[in-house]
Amino acid sequence: MQPIGARRIFTALIFAALSALGIVALLSALGPDWSVYAPATCTTTRCFCEMPRVGALIVQPANSWSSYGYVFAGFLMILLAAGRDWSSAMPRIAATMFGITAISVGLGSVLLHATLTLWGQFYDVLGMYLVASFMLVSGLSRWLRIPDKPTIALYLLLCGALVTVLIAEPEVRRWLFAVELILAIIIEMGFARPKRAGVQVRYYLLGILAKAVAFTIWNLDQHGIVCSPTSLLQGHAIWHLLGATSIFLTFLYYRSERRGGA
Repeated sequence: MQPIGARRIFTALIFAALSALGIVALLSALGPDWSVYAPATCTTTRCFCEMPRVGALIVQPANSWSSYGYVFAGFLMILLAAGRDWSSAMPRIAATMFGITAISVGLGSVLLHATLTLWGQFYDVLGMYLVASFMLVSGLSRWLRIPDKPTIALYLLLCGALVTVLIAEPEVRRWLFAVELILAIIIEMGFARPKRAGVQVRYYLLGILAKAVAFTIWNLDQHGIVCSPTSLLQGHAIWHLLGATSIFLTFLYYRSERRGGA
């Protein structure tokens, strides 16, 4: 496979930093009085361990800034897909789209944790659905040999259906995401993987491991078992960084497929 390279890493960091400046500008235009907006549904129970900074532009700084791990990973995917040395069976457009979905996860997460508003929550969950839907449709298309145009249509249809449910029943957002992600993993490992020539399965398995560790930490944070509300070291922030690592490992798995496979 093509090397990642220090230049691409540095460029992805620059793009992530520029996106952070753009989000701060957006938040400055909309806030910092987030009480004028409908609150996120988690405010009725628990919005993770980190103590909200009432009146601040960024209500949960650790959980917000850590979300840029996804943004960095997404830009790195896009840069790799754009390189002249791209030699994967994964189409450049698909790799670029996966990078965009990773960026959407990060920026959506920032909007939630910076504002703890209902609209921030919407964009946070939207990004999660985009990634899980990509993984599910990717597995289905490889398994069932679905052509590109119907694959795109299926992806858009699935995302549209999930957004409809998100608007109508926001309380089921986490469970719906979990079900879709688990289904995507089962289809990929059980049916799509054997049809990917030369694919390096260890990347996918490491991604699952990272997500499992992240989910354990998420639960410890969410239920206050390991919690220091005023600390900048937050379990949910670690969840973000491990989640970004998991997405990038999944990308490396897709990228490792050789051209000319079954």
